[in-house]
Amino acid sequence: MKRTQKLAILGLGHVGSAVLMQAVALHIAPEIVCIDVKDGVAHGEALDMMHALSTDLYPGMHVSSGTWEDLADADVIICAAGPSILPGVSHERLSLARENTKVLREIMSEVVKYTKDAIFIMITNPLDVTTYVAATEFGYLKGHLFGTGTTLETMRFKYIIGKHYHVNPASVQGFMLGEHGNSAFPAWSALTIGGVPFQDLDAFYEHDGALDKAAVAEEVVQTAYDVLESKGWTNTGIAVGACRLARAVLNDEKLVTPASVPFTGEYGLTDVALSLPSVIGKNGVERRIPLHLTDEEIELLKKSAASVQDVLRGNGIIK
Repeated sequence: MKRTQKLAILGLGHVGSAVLMQAVALHIAPEIVCIDVKDGVAHGEALDMMHALSTDLYPGMHVSSGTWEDLADADVIICAAGPSILPGVSHERLSLARENTKVLREIMSEVVKYTKDAIFIMITNPLDVTTYVAATEFGYLKGHLFGTGTTLETMRFKYIIGKHYHVNPASVQGFMLGEHGNSAFPAWSALTIGGVPFQDLDAFYEHDGALDKAAVAEEVVQTAYDVLESKGWTNTGIAVGACRLARAVLNDEKLVTPASVPFTGEYGLTDVALSLPSVIGKNGVERRIPLHLTDEEIELLKKSAASVQDVLRGNGIIK
């Protein structure tokens, strides 16, 4: 008899609760366990969701609150624990590094007591810093622990491009690469719609005037802060992105999408975690796709790496 697949969600704040909602709506796994260090939070979220599951919309699903021990048989763990950027303060994810690195190490120390087999998907910011720490300090197999990376930036990029060319964003093939944060950049050389490369798009698709590449790149980054300042937090987009990655793992989809893992020499870079297109399957990030980037894009990737490495170095994580 096949064992029921199990998803664990760590941290049930605005992001974690949105992950729970999306995981249930998308039927990611029949069993979901919620874990939070704040007394009652995971219990309340799980109980609230179980009331919703009493309808006939979600057959065969069960949500519960739990403890670290419940990770022992988890297939996928999504980590959304730790403080987030607040409205009206620095719009810089990397500013969270000192506090959230400490929180992350405490979490990972508990996680690895019970499993190193579950695929671990990181959301906690600063994403590339927490991913690097968790992936390199706790004995996880290569690729089994990875961050959502520029998944959300890529979703925003596709939305903007789709809107400009009057097509469904899902039909846009393209990526934001580098840091999940202010130094993320579009890989224009890899952008296509329906097989048409970026330089030819104007000839094939309706469009609203000339596309300003610099403005698009800036809008992708800025839109995160537009959401933050408008509603007080961002959670829906990243929750969908994380659940999409989790589903790719649980179904062994071999999905190609950006994800953050430590570099091992790609483009001459080491000692940093950043996003590149990756093949996502049952073993997590099973392969990285080192695109043939332009010289300008490689320089932007190296600039992004330097930004993250400055924080890693400033917090004593790398030399």
